[in-house]
Amino acid sequence: MKKNKKTNYTLKIFLGINCSMAVTLALLAIIYAFLKDSKAPEEIIVTTPKDVLSAYVSLLKEQNFKKMYTLLDKDSRSRISEDAFILRNQKIYEGIEAKNFHSEITDTSITSEDLSTVTYTQKFESLAGKIHFTNTATFTKDEEGKYALSWDDSMIFPQLTSDDKVKVIRKEAKRGRLLDRVGNLLAGEGAASSVGLVPGKLSEDWEKDRKQLSLLLNMTPESIEKKLQAKWVNNDSFVPLKTIEELDESELLSSNPSEKAMELKEQRNSLLQIPGIMITDIAVRSYPLEEKASHLTGYVQNVTAEDLKDHPGEGYYSNSLIGRTGLEALYEKELRGSTGYEILITNFQGAVKCTLASVSKKDGEDIRLTIDSELQSKLYDSFREDRSCSVALNPYTGEVLALVSTPSYNSNDFILGMSADQWETLNQSEAQPLYNRFRQTWCPGSSFKPIIAAIGLTSGALDPEEDYGQEGLKWRKDASWGNYYVTTLHTYDRVTLENALIHSDNIYFAKAALKVGKDKLAENLSHLGFSENLPFEISLSSSQYARDGIFQSEIQLADTGYGQGEVLVNPLHLACLYTAFCNKGDVISPTLLYQEEAAPRIWIKNAFSEAAAEIVRNALLKTVNTPAGTGYTVHRKDLSLAGKTGTAEIKLSKTDNQGTELGWFAVFTTDKDTSEPILLVTMVEDVKQRGGSSYVMKGLKPVLEHLAP
Repeated sequence: MKKNKKTNYTLKIFLGINCSMAVTLALLAIIYAFLKDSKAPEEIIVTTPKDVLSAYVSLLKEQNFKKMYTLLDKDSRSRISEDAFILRNQKIYEGIEAKNFHSEITDTSITSEDLSTVTYTQKFESLAGKIHFTNTATFTKDEEGKYALSWDDSMIFPQLTSDDKVKVIRKEAKRGRLLDRVGNLLAGEGAASSVGLVPGKLSEDWEKDRKQLSLLLNMTPESIEKKLQAKWVNNDSFVPLKTIEELDESELLSSNPSEKAMELKEQRNSLLQIPGIMITDIAVRSYPLEEKASHLTGYVQNVTAEDLKDHPGEGYYSNSLIGRTGLEALYEKELRGSTGYEILITNFQGAVKCTLASVSKKDGEDIRLTIDSELQSKLYDSFREDRSCSVALNPYTGEVLALVSTPSYNSNDFILGMSADQWETLNQSEAQPLYNRFRQTWCPGSSFKPIIAAIGLTSGALDPEEDYGQEGLKWRKDASWGNYYVTTLHTYDRVTLENALIHSDNIYFAKAALKVGKDKLAENLSHLGFSENLPFEISLSSSQYARDGIFQSEIQLADTGYGQGEVLVNPLHLACLYTAFCNKGDVISPTLLYQEEAAPRIWIKNAFSEAAAEIVRNALLKTVNTPAGTGYTVHRKDLSLAGKTGTAEIKLSKTDNQGTELGWFAVFTTDKDTSEPILLVTMVEDVKQRGGSSYVMKGLKPVLEHLAP
């Protein structure tokens, strides 16, 4: 036990010594660091006036105004305090966003034993462009023979005095417009009304008025009060509270004003009854098609702190707008333009003494698109109550005429200021109005059969005249498939490729996929852009024929033949593949930017053989134009249309009986000289027990009826 006690005692002494040493060393380190920092300014070598000036401009590059102050002579420091010096320099250099300083000494002279001058050039960049001047710095020598800078405001700019101000004038660039193919506005300048309060005119019963105001503007009383308590607010200030839609006076004067116009009038009248309320007209970004094109146009919002961090040096500031989604984001660089700036020196009366730098504003570009506003609106109206998407293009030029997703949201709501309730409703709705469906991939069902037919014919795996024989309404290859059968809805005579397309025969195309074979089918689908990005301005989900790019079984291969299995297709991609039936087997690339003389760009040359494309095209003509065809609903005597229906089953498993169905219809004009050539692909969710693809055709029929022959 004694031995143990001795050991413990010795350990305590050892630890005590080491702890003391550690504390001592730590204190010495802190003292050293303090002394080092406190002496840092004195470490600047200032042997000559040139040395002082070199140190000064080096510190200016670092924006280290505190150390710059240590280089000033005694008289200068008596005229301006350290805090005032730092604030003056900081406000000016940061305010004009000065950077990339470069200085060069051009001349040194001694005017007396204690006075010396140095002439130098100063260059740097600012938000208004480059600033370049020649200046002279004066230095004095103290009793110890050390030089220091005789500083005044002219060291910042030669023309600047202590009474002057450096002023930055910002000239806003006008954001470019989004226009449709004939110049109709999709996004651009519109008008709205700013509702605000003048604090000095509030009534004595403000609590009651505030409650009424919060109801009329759908704002919380707390949020109203917070705006009124801002530091800049005084009794005469106009404090903006919310932006609301402009009241169209001409509509009110019409014989039958809309319900919406009457609601706006009532809201405005109620607001103006509250003391202190003012309503002024303001310019805002506007989206005339509202919900009908919001998934396409997107919207703009004020930049956030995160945006400013992500876009340094790009001319954004706290009040800038930035494209948040859709085409507003895609063409942000072109649409936003560039802000103009002037950097001025003004005297104490506000008069301009000189202009240091200026850069002219450059308004944003107008972007003219291939979109047809009328078609966009009609497609939206036809399916506004459904979860759907539609794409339309000119099959001969690739011009995209419409991109529609329903249901939708109204981009104007983001401009006017969306309430928390509105945002919550959009996010919690089962219909997912914020979800852009035309950008996604979907199981195509029988709308995929023409692609399988064209692949089979081009590869030589399919003989268009071969009769596959009548199998009834269900079929399996052999007993190895167990209880799994491919089913179809119709029986008919002569089970050939053309008849299989007309009647949409699942069994025929299951057999066709097996004849093509998994390797050849995978190779051809890869060649057709599956698992690749579509060559299009808007980013879209990539189509797939199998989750991992490999057909895992014969059943999966057979199911792919009629658009089931694991195949998923983007609607615009499918529409592009259908252009091959109008262009002798070439797939046309889609385009969104309008050109006066639209010339097609071939995406996939000889995607199908010319003969294969012709055979499939003729079969799709008969699908629409013979009474037995599944697309006969849209048949017209005055216009040649071809198309293919599709109903895709969405199941959790092969035995799932509770799954839903997607309805498809792809249709196109076959005559290149038609006044309005068009290729339409529409997908609608949840069509089970609503008619399947027939439901989709009924929705498209009024749209197609507007097409001229």
